[in-house]
Amino acid sequence: MKTRDIVSCGMLIGVAMLAGYIEQTFPINMAVPGIKLGLANSATIIALSVLGKKEAILITELRIILTTFMFGKLFAMIFSITGSVLSLLVMLLLKKTNKFSNVGISVSGAVMHNVGQIIAAALLLHTKAIIYYLPVLFLSGIIAGIIIGIISQIIIDRVNVFQNRSSE
Repeated sequence: MKTRDIVSCGMLIGVAMLAGYIEQTFPINMAVPGIKLGLANSATIIALSVLGKKEAILITELRIILTTFMFGKLFAMIFSITGSVLSLLVMLLLKKTNKFSNVGISVSGAVMHNVGQIIAAALLLHTKAIIYYLPVLFLSGIIAGIIIGIISQIIIDRVNVFQNRSSE
């Protein structure tokens, strides 16, 4: 890894952790409990586009582990890891096809993150009834994915302009 990539990974982990902290501290009051915008996921989308798949995986998993240690929600880490693994797999596959925009990848990642969390909840709670929550989570995942995808694309465009200027 180049020094610039290591620094970029560190910055994205820090920004993702800060975004997650802000989201926990000032939750967006939705009508349905547990729904979040997922601001921290923008770091994964940015890393996939600017750095690469290994870095995106590293950033996502380190963010989850470090956030768990900082905020002390070990049980929540099970849901985060389950959701992020499924989300990352889908986003990596879609990115590899070069047929999806970052917004499309973000929406797919958000929806699959919710699916992963529902699977974890169904297994931990020994009930299939929680699956009825999926339509609400699909809708919230689509909306959040669009917002995070747009924000991420704006940042990616600005990073690319900055990188092009610095390489001249």
